[in-house]
Amino acid sequence: MGERVDQFNAFRSKMNERILQEDNRAIKRFFSVDTLTYDAGKLDVKTKEMLGLVASMVLRCDDCISYHILRCKEEGVSNDELFEVFSVALVVGGSIVIPHLRRAVAFLDDMEQS
Repeated sequence: MGERVDQFNAFRSKMNERILQEDNRAIKRFFSVDTLTYDAGKLDVKTKEMLGLVASMVLRCDDCISYHILRCKEEGVSNDELFEVFSVALVVGGSIVIPHLRRAVAFLDDMEQS
């Protein structure tokens, strides 16, 4: 994977560990609910990650977009499927999503570097 992906993963892991060291029940519970939400249920994990990616793009959260792209790829989402997800996000979110689409594709390209 590319440098951008490596930096993202390292920072995310480091900071999640740091945050969860604190004795804050609300934060720990929120993190737990977030994790549980993406477990398989009536919807499979792949579908939930694609939904998370659309929501992240519409809400314009670049960290969330990167995370869900990683998870989508781990769940076997193809690039063609990702671009359909991107198109849903554009229709729902409008042109303000375009800068985040650019960064999403750059992150995806960085992921695919060997």
